[in-house]
Amino acid sequence: MEKRQLGLSGLEVSALGLGCMGLSFGYGPATDKQQAIHLIQKAYDEGVTFFDTAECYGPFTNEELLGEALIPFRDKVVIATKFGFQDGDSKKELDSSPARIRAVVEASMKRLKTDYIDLFYQHRVDPKVPIEVVAGTIRDLIDEGKIRHWGLSEAGAETIRIAHAVQPLAALQSEYSLFFREAEREIIPTLEELGIGFVPFSPLGKGFLTGAINETTQFDPTDFRNIVPRFSPENRKANQALVDLLKAIAIDKEATPAQIALAWLLAQKPWIVPIPGTTKIHRLQENIGSAFIRLSTADLEQIKLAASKISIQGARYPEALQNRVGK
Repeated sequence: MEKRQLGLSGLEVSALGLGCMGLSFGYGPATDKQQAIHLIQKAYDEGVTFFDTAECYGPFTNEELLGEALIPFRDKVVIATKFGFQDGDSKKELDSSPARIRAVVEASMKRLKTDYIDLFYQHRVDPKVPIEVVAGTIRDLIDEGKIRHWGLSEAGAETIRIAHAVQPLAALQSEYSLFFREAEREIIPTLEELGIGFVPFSPLGKGFLTGAINETTQFDPTDFRNIVPRFSPENRKANQALVDLLKAIAIDKEATPAQIALAWLLAQKPWIVPIPGTTKIHRLQENIGSAFIRLSTADLEQIKLAASKISIQGARYPEALQNRVGK
């Protein structure tokens, strides 16, 4: 698989990463541990060198899983994890105090079985702690050799600028896909100007762009999508037009809708690195196949024109979670 640089940071990763959250958290019951380890190691065998986790995925169990799975090739991969919640629990308040950041670094390194973190994100901007203070704490941790690069997640353009001026950011991780394109307005131009990489999470629209979900799909009771307005049955039905578009293009390319959705993202900028997640080996291989699909300028124009005529229905977050993003 081709490699990409995350902005001007010098951090080189595979063109596609693996989002590991769903193996432990968010989308129903956790995957069997040995099956999850096998999937992570299979991803590495297929050329993936970029793995994404967070202390709050579980909490904590996802980092432990990833740490165990990556022991055989720790020095050949890039591990990204995140801080930002009180006690590492995403249901609690935000906490990016310097003391909390330092505590997370030490605990995450133990769980990940490593003595450094390649990429350390602030999971959500904490309005109680000035971003300059957060960036200064990160700068000290980089000087101490505990962190190599840092990033923000779901931050607004002004916060990105302020943080980057104190300690240069390697990447921003936020949602971006054909299903949610808000980043195109202000975020992507800001990242391009500053030389910061972009790591889109939910690049397949939380599974919707695979074509495997429709208005009759029943999610597990613990699945996060049950509370997402965009995933109400009526909105799933209305948004099916986007999946139909991807299916039509996929037939022409002898590909799948998911592969076209990921190939479209990869074609947007050379410093964009999507991190699709999955619990299934065949989906992993399908996603990796997208890195070898080339969409022409004409293809991209066709998608742009067709997508512009589709109005996506439903908010991507319930109100309480929406209040934590874009700060």
